[in-house]
This record gives sequence, structure tokens and C-alpha cells, in this order.
Amino acid sequence: MFYSPKEGWSQDALGATQVSRLRETLKQAAKSPFYHARLAEAGVSPETIRSPEDIRRLPLTTKDDLRSAYPMGMCSVPSRELIRLHASSGTTGTPTAILYTKNDIQNWASLMARSLYAAGVRPEDVFQNTSGYGLFTGGLGIHYGAEMLGCLTIPAGSGNTKRQLKLIRDFQVSVVHIIPSYALYMGSVLVQEGIDPRELPISRAVIGAEPHTEAVRSKVESLLGLKAFNSYGLSEMNGPGVAFECEEQNGMHVWEDAFVAEILNPETLEPVDEGEIGELVMTTLTREGMPLVRYRTRDLTRFIPGRCPCGRTHRRIDRIKGRADDMLIIKGVNIYPMQIEQVLMNIREVGQNYVIEIFQDREMDQMRIKVEIRDEYFVEDMRALQALQRRIASLLRNEILITPKVELVQHNSLPQTQGKAQRVVRLD
Repeated sequence: MFYSPKEGWSQDALGATQVSRLRETLKQAAKSPFYHARLAEAGVSPETIRSPEDIRRLPLTTKDDLRSAYPMGMCSVPSRELIRLHASSGTTGTPTAILYTKNDIQNWASLMARSLYAAGVRPEDVFQNTSGYGLFTGGLGIHYGAEMLGCLTIPAGSGNTKRQLKLIRDFQVSVVHIIPSYALYMGSVLVQEGIDPRELPISRAVIGAEPHTEAVRSKVESLLGLKAFNSYGLSEMNGPGVAFECEEQNGMHVWEDAFVAEILNPETLEPVDEGEIGELVMTTLTREGMPLVRYRTRDLTRFIPGRCPCGRTHRRIDRIKGRADDMLIIKGVNIYPMQIEQVLMNIREVGQNYVIEIFQDREMDQMRIKVEIRDEYFVEDMRALQALQRRIASLLRNEILITPKVELVQHNSLPQTQGKAQRVVRLD
């Protein structure tokens, strides 16, 4: 049901669909106060679009635009036609809000069901969602998709690890949606209790919501004895279900009948060559309530060249490498936190947690990385620990081109969270 011929379209057919839907998107977007002015200012109209490449003639949209249009300046339908709102927390200023019509919610659920099916989830699975519900899109977005697919769906929500584990055991949960850092935390709780995490009935995990490396995915799979599938979504594009790994686990298919994806140089805003890392820019193609045109996600990724063995022709993006606005500049060198994680998670002595601390010394930013070391390697031999410390610093220097201060700490000594891991801390 959820593997349709549309997933095997030729590129020509997919391109023609994008052109048609992009024209309709521009007509719909122009009904909003924001895009009515923005598109007129740019001198573009639906007739401007004759090929998928013509999208480059359209203006870009930013998060600041969303904030400036808050609360409803980007809505393209009367408020009586809107049935759902999701929003950022807004704790540090004006939030961003996305509003949905009934058709928007149905289309989103269908895309999410398609995504789960691609990752091997089937109607007979029992699906537990450990995401927070409410304004966050990961709760209801995943939930509606799992239900549409036909799974018995458990809205466990976030936190309360003992309850999560009880539900998993009692209802023989076979698939979970979980943040990678929380999956590792859950596994560590079981290990501390003398329980092998691989004894859980879970066979698949859908992971996302925070950037993570292939090494972290491997740790999740090894610790819990399952297959973990990467996913990508952002609230501005609905939420989860924008791009998803299939069972090949080799990049995330962007559903190109619902979105146009571009990868641009974040400084020049020109397209990068295929396979080159740049900023992902997304356009909705089927949204009624609040269509977005060329939205700058600030997420860094690349298109993976070639066709996927699964048969789907929708292009694949690589896992998110970091964010254009999360870049650290230390001693004049551009550094992304994911580069550091990539190194640390491939060192056997390193545990599951680390923190990057940024502090000032002589009016210059400096970097210190606190790294948890597995118990069997945290020995009393000071020379052995110092040698490990030097080796980690050297491996990091090879990747990020500066030598950070490295501090080795005991396993489970750094703060742990049941939500997204806070990897970078700026010290006053």
C-alpha cells in the first residue's frame, strides 16, 4: 500500500510533477500577506516555472522571515480552514509557528507512513513513540504515520525510562522511535541493572531529531541488538517524514513529489556539485495552509550520487553533518561539532558521552573536550591515561586542524539527558 509506483518514477516524470506542483504552490503562497509581497518584489509568478531548475529564480525564505510574519502572516487560507498548529518553544524570543489544514495533516501522515514502510515497518509491528508530544512535531507526526500504516501505536512520550522499558516488554514492542542519545542512555540503564539490552523484543529503531554519526548509529545497533534507520525532518517542512532511510541504510530518500530539495553553498547561495556538502534548502509542494518557498534549513548535507538498490528513484541525502549556524570558529579554524563526534566515537576506549566546552583565555575562544572513558580503560596508571589523552588529542587535531584540550573523565560522570544531548557548552 505504501510502496507505490510514485516511488519508482522516472526523473522526467518526477520533474514534470515538481513543475506542476511548484506552480500551484506559488499560487497558494501568494494568498498569504508575506509571499504576496515577496513574490511581487522578486517579479516572479507561477509562469516563471518551466523546469525544476527555475526554482532558483524564486526568493529564499529564512527563519527570521517566519518570526517576522508570526503569528499568521504566512498563512494562505482563512483561519477557519486551519486545524493544527505546531511551534518552536519561543523561550528566547518570537517563536516560529506552522499551521496546517486537514489535507496537510493527511498528506503528512501519508508521507510518514511511506517513510516507515521504506524502513521495513509493517502493519503487524507494535510501534512505541518516545518523542515528546505537544507543540513538538515528532510526537504527533510520527504517531499519525504509524497509525495510518496500521501499527499498534503506543504514545509513550519522552522520559520515564522505567515506564518505557515496561511498555516495551509488556506489549512486545518491535519498533521504537527514539533519539540516538536516549537510546544509548536507555541501554546503559539496563546494563547497570545487569540486563542485556539485546534481550528486548525491539528489532528496529527509527532515530533522528539530533545530528549523529555513523559510529553512534553502530553503537545503538550493537548495544540494543537491532537495526537503526536514520530520518530527517524539520517543523517548517511538516516535521518528520521529509527524508528517510530505506532498508539499504545508505542515505535518506527525500520524497520529491512533496518537496523540492536544493543544496547550496551557504555563502554564495549557488548550487554545489553533486556529492558536495552544502546547505539544504527546501520547498513544500503539497501544503495548503502555510506553503514555504526555498526555506533555508541551515542543515549541512549532500546529495548521494547514483541510484539506490531498493528501486526508489527519489534522491538521497546524507546524514546531517552539522548546521551552518552551529559552526565554531576556534583560532581561525571552522569546526563543526559532528567532526569531533566522528573521531571520538571511533576510539574504543571512549564511552557514550562527551561535552565540548568553549571558554575564553586572553580574549580568545579556546576548546576543551571532556570525554567519558569506559570503566575498563579508566585505570589508576597515570601514564596510560596520559598516553590515551595525547592520542585522542592527536586524532582530533588530524580532523579539526587544532589541538584541543582533552580531559578524560569517568564513565557516567557527565550530565545525562533523556532529551536531545547538549554537546556544546559555552562557559562565561
